[in-house]
Amino acid sequence: MARRPRSEQELFNAPVQHSAEAEKVSKQIDEELSKEADRIRRRKIREVKVMLLGQAESGKSTLQKQFQLHYAAKTLERERPTWRPIVLLNIIQALRTILEELEFEFSHTQTSSSSNDVSPSSSSSSLLGSSISELQLAKWKVDLSHVRTKLVPLTAIEESLSSDLVGGAMIPRGRSGFVRAGWQSLVSSMRARAVADNTYVDHTPETSQLAIKALSMVQDDVTRLWNHPAVKKLIKLRKIVLQESAAYFLNNVSRIAVSNYVPTTEDILNVRIQTLGVSEHSFEISVSGQTMNWLLYDVGGARGQRHAWVSYFDDATAIIFLAPISAFDQYLEEDPRTNRIDDSLQLWTMVCSNLLLKKAHLVLMLNKTDLLREKLINGIKVRKYITSYGDRPNTYEEASEYFRAHFLQVHRRKDVGKRSIYVHFTSMLDVQATRSILAVVGEAIVRSYMESVGLS
Repeated sequence: MARRPRSEQELFNAPVQHSAEAEKVSKQIDEELSKEADRIRRRKIREVKVMLLGQAESGKSTLQKQFQLHYAAKTLERERPTWRPIVLLNIIQALRTILEELEFEFSHTQTSSSSNDVSPSSSSSSLLGSSISELQLAKWKVDLSHVRTKLVPLTAIEESLSSDLVGGAMIPRGRSGFVRAGWQSLVSSMRARAVADNTYVDHTPETSQLAIKALSMVQDDVTRLWNHPAVKKLIKLRKIVLQESAAYFLNNVSRIAVSNYVPTTEDILNVRIQTLGVSEHSFEISVSGQTMNWLLYDVGGARGQRHAWVSYFDDATAIIFLAPISAFDQYLEEDPRTNRIDDSLQLWTMVCSNLLLKKAHLVLMLNKTDLLREKLINGIKVRKYITSYGDRPNTYEEASEYFRAHFLQVHRRKDVGKRSIYVHFTSMLDVQATRSILAVVGEAIVRSYMESVGLS
C-alpha cells in the first residue's frame, strides 16, 4: 500500500514538533544535572569541619571524648581497652613527681641542718623542717626511702609505656606523657600482634600488662605514699604540683591494679594526655533535623606545635577555643615566665585576628570552672598572680566574670570577621552539663553554617 504523501502543513509542523521534543529532552537533562549538582553540593556541605584550639592541657582532648560519648558512644566502647596504658602512665607520672619532690625536699633539709653556721631561723628554710621535729623528719625519711625502693620497678616502666604511645616520634627532651596522633591504632596493633605472635606473648609481654602486674604488687605502697603526711603537707604548701587527674587515679589504685582492668567512662574522661600532631575524629551528628558528618580536629597545643594549626584553618567551619580559667596561678611548662591566662589571651587574639579564619564560627569555652571554684575556696588569691585583678572579691562569680570580660574584649577589638560569639563556662568532667552545652553549640554551629551557604 502506497504511503500517503505528507501535506504541506504536516511538513511545516514537523520541525516544530521535533524541536519541541528535543527541547523537552534537553530540559529533562538539565533538570537531572541540576539535581545531581545540588545533591553533590548538599553532600559536600554536610561535612562540618570543627577545630579544637587552645594551649596544652586546656581540655581539648577531654572535649573530643565528650563529643564521642554523646554522639558516637559505640566507638568509645570499642576503644576502652586502648585507654589502659594512658591510665597507667598517668599514675606512674604522678608517683615519679611525688618521689622527685620528696627527694629534693629531704636533700635540701639535710643540707640545711648539716651546715655549721645555720641559725635557728635559716634552719627553717626547708618547708618540711620548719614545722616538724628532727626526730619526726628522720622517721619520715626512712619510711619514704623504703617506699621509694619498693616503687622503683613500677616507675621504671614509664619510659617504655611512653615510647609505645609515641611510636618513635620525637618528643621534648626529659618529658613523657605525650601521645602521637593515632596512638590508639598503635596500641591496637600491638595488642593484635601479641595475639598473633606466640613468641611475642611468651617472651615480650605487652608493656601495659607489665605495668598492671607491677602496680598490683605495690598497690599498698602506692596508697601508703599517697596518704603519707609528708606528701599531704607538701601538696598543701604547693611544693608538689600534680596533674589534675592524679588524685582521682591514686585514690582508685586498688580498682585499677587488676589483670582484667578496663577503664570506665570516668577514667577515660579523667586521663591527661598531650597530643603530638593533629588527630581527626569523625562523627555523624543530627542537629535541627540535619544529619552531618562532623570532622573534629584535636590540635596539639604546646608552643612547639602551634605552627601546625595554620594548614587546617582555610576551610574550617567552626573554631571551638578552650581557655582554662582555673590556670590563673600556673605558668607554661615551656616558658615559666608566661602566665597561662596571658598565653590563652594571646592565642585567642591570634584566632580572632587570623584572616584565614574570617568565615569560621567562633565558640569560646571558659573551661575548668570546677577547679577554679576549688582554688578560690582554698584561699588562692587571683590578685597574687594577676595584679590587674586588684581588690575585687576573690569569689567564683567575680573571677569568672573578670576572665570572661577580658576574652570578650579581645574578640570585640580584634575579630576580623565581626562575628557573633558563643561563650560557655564549662567543666569537661561534668557529663550531663557538657552534653547540654554540646547540644546548644552544635545547633548554633549548624544553624549559622546553613544560613551562610543558603540552605536555611
